Amino acid sequence: MDGHPALRACFRAPIPEIAQAAALLDAAVTAHLRGQAAQAEAWIRQADMPAVAAWVESILGRNSPYAVIRPAPAPRLAGAPRVPARMPSAQERCQLHARDGFHCRFCGIPVIRQEVRERIRRAYPQALRWGKRNAERHAAFFALWAQYDHLLPHALGGGNELSNMVITCAACNYGRGGYTLAEAGLAHPLEQPPVRSAWDGLERFGRAPPAVGTDAVLPQ
Repeated sequence: MDGHPALRACFRAPIPEIAQAAALLDAAVTAHLRGQAAQAEAWIRQADMPAVAAWVESILGRNSPYAVIRPAPAPRLAGAPRVPARMPSAQERCQLHARDGFHCRFCGIPVIRQEVRERIRRAYPQALRWGKRNAERHAAFFALWAQYDHLLPHALGGGNELSNMVITCAACNYGRGGYTLAEAGLAHPLEQPPVRSAWDGLERFGRAPPAVGTDAVLPQ
């Protein structure tokens, strides 16, 4: 034994309520596309679960028992050359989603792009709350917020090449911050295959005209 803690796939395993909230949002989009706005709004509201908000905050909190960072004992590199563009281009983001799909490469939960969330928020502003503070944000949309994360942090010279970036959820991205995988005690996510499922990131929202009169069924 070398005394070093074992590396983890993620900071904290997802709770069942996250999958339940994702199913509600998926059903809400289906209802919207079928012209059932009232049902869609009801399911969006139902997906705003306190348990999901608590899961995110348990990772992001300053004194989180899950996101425990152990900075390297050696001094971090000062003045590391940075790639000018911190965020990936639209083409690079498309390549990332083509590889990773719409699931976090660390914890595996479904994710939703910010642009899709904004389309839904404009359609249902009363149901999809989105304030400046975490507590003022819809719990499910906050937890499932797609991020583009550098494995070697940008501040340490990490670039936007596909081999250095992954799709993550908000908790896994912000929980790690600018620390390395080793400092966060996380295993390299590309060593495991991505989650594959029917989840499409709600990308179909706004792409097709609603068909009025068809019943929407909530997935079990």
